[in-house]
Parts: sequence; C-alpha cells; structure tokens
Amino acid sequence: MSDFRKKCISYERVIGTFAAIPHPVAIEVTAATGLDFLCIDAEHSQIDRELIENLVRASDAHHIPALVRVPSHASEWIASALDAGAAGVLVPRVSTSAQAKAAVMATRYPPVGERGVGPGRASAYGYRIPDYLKAANESLVLAIQIETAEGLANVEEIAAVEGVDIIFIGPGDLSVSIDAMGPAGAEKLNAAITTITNAAREAGKAVGIFRPSADDVGKWAEAGISFFMLASDTMFLGASLAAGVAAARNA
Repeated sequence: MSDFRKKCISYERVIGTFAAIPHPVAIEVTAATGLDFLCIDAEHSQIDRELIENLVRASDAHHIPALVRVPSHASEWIASALDAGAAGVLVPRVSTSAQAKAAVMATRYPPVGERGVGPGRASAYGYRIPDYLKAANESLVLAIQIETAEGLANVEEIAAVEGVDIIFIGPGDLSVSIDAMGPAGAEKLNAAITTITNAAREAGKAVGIFRPSADDVGKWAEAGISFFMLASDTMFLGASLAAGVAAARNA
C-alpha cells in the first residue's frame, strides 16, 4: 500500500489543492510548497488527456502524489488518468451506489474490478506491467464526490460501497442542488455536510472537502473530515497577487 493511501484511509490530515493551470511549471511550483498532494483538475479547466501525463510527471519529480479529477464517470477517462501514473482519481457527481460501484470497477484490476491492462506510463510503458499489476489495487486512491441532492439522499448506500477510499464533499454544487446558497443557506449546507461526514465515517470511509481558505479547516477537522482540498493554484495566484498590489499601493 502506498504511504499516501495509508494516510488517507487512516484519517490522517492531508492538505492538497486543485491544479487548474495547464502547464508543468505551475505544477512544480505548487508541488514545492509543502502540500501532501495535489489534484489535477480535468473537470473544470483546459487540461486534456495528453497534458495530464506531463502534469503528473512534473508532480512526480517533486515526489508529491497527484490525483486527477476526471471530467466524468466514463471508465476510459479514469483509465487514462491512472495509466498516466496518477496516484488516484477523484470522480465528480456521484449520486448513487451504482455510480460508486462503477468507479471502483474502473479503478481496480480483476478480480476486484474491471480496469483494462495497458502499456502506459504507470507500468513503464509496458516494461513493468507485472510489478504494476501487483501493487496498483492497494496503492491507488479512489475518491468520489458527493455534490448533489440525490447524492445526499443516497449517502449511506454510497458510503457502504467497498473499494471507495474517500467520500469527498463538493460544497459549491451541493449548495446549488439543495437550494442552500449564500449566507441564508449556510445552516442548511452545514447540516448536509455533517450528514455526509457522519454517514461516511460510520461506514469506515475517510471524508474530504473543498475549502476556499483555511479559515474553518479546524472546525471541519473536529467534525471528522481529514482530507482537505484547499482552493486552487489559480485562486492562490489571484489572491496573492491582489494582496501584493494592495500592499504596494498602500506603502
């Protein structure tokens, strides 16, 4: 089992960020900051299949695990990310146990799942397939994202699916789906996050969440969340530059 997956499933606090800038330099700069992992965002960015491999390679150069948030449930997207050498995948908009089971099937080799064997970068382009097959099922991380009203309603069944490592909460889409946007919906959204967290932990799953800043990480850690996706490279770039400009104008 990889050290990263061991940390995740043992509820050790890990801090990562979304990588949305489609260039290896951004990955290398981000990887050098002390993060536990990063997540290449192929759902909400211009990052495509060909670029994923170069971004994973850049992260590997700094020995930082790189997950990939795939753009859909499609097994070919999951396989492509894993064949590129990703440490795991984050599958968005999982709303039923059937969808969660399909994600397990796509990430694990037989007899656990149905992932196809290919000569990708992860297996040294075919030269180390036996070694990779031996380790992959125990090393790769599968995180599934609950971010819909349907997913919230089915959270107990989803959390019970064997092979899922992390139940990841997407507060943005979830707030829209359950009509809990803005300050007026904060209480309702927090209650939904707590419901998901409790169901996942009762099922023995680690829980993750996206946070735009570190302001309330302590609060959610106390509630049982241990896997934190903190903002994104683009968000940090914008905030840091804006702060620098403001400081220079006021100097």
